[in-house]
Amino acid sequence: MLGFGAAHVVVTGGEPLIAPDVVELTAGLHEDGLHITIETAGTVAAPVVCDLMSISPKLSNSTPFEREGGRWANMHERLRYNPEVLRRLMSISQYQLKFVVCSRTDLEEIERICSEVEAPPSNVILMPEGVKSESLAEKSLWLVDICKAQGFRFSPRLHIELWGERRGV
Repeated sequence: MLGFGAAHVVVTGGEPLIAPDVVELTAGLHEDGLHITIETAGTVAAPVVCDLMSISPKLSNSTPFEREGGRWANMHERLRYNPEVLRRLMSISQYQLKFVVCSRTDLEEIERICSEVEAPPSNVILMPEGVKSESLAEKSLWLVDICKAQGFRFSPRLHIELWGERRGV
């Protein structure tokens, strides 16, 4: 990476914290002086090195009840949220909690999670769910107002605004 002039690296994946050598990888990147962000769902912890832990806990709106006849719903629901794991990840470095918001009803769950893990609003990012520009714009209007009122941060889905519904951009 240093040969490309990179100063910042994002370790992501599916779930990067289950990768066999992620601890060694982050230690090596740190030794090279790179700024490291790890993007995780917050379901497992590992003693990684990073500058920013970007945690996206899955809300109950993500449980796949319809997918494959609900085959994965019970396991997903059981594993998607673990406050102790979140607290451990939050203690590693600076952190942010990013939540994908489908509807206003998600806010109660977000507030409960933030209270349980003692995350201040300034560390919380809300992002509207959707793949169509029109529905994202509609959700963004009320979501921005909630962010301003409660001190949360807002993140648009910039890739959809720029390129639409295309995959791989």
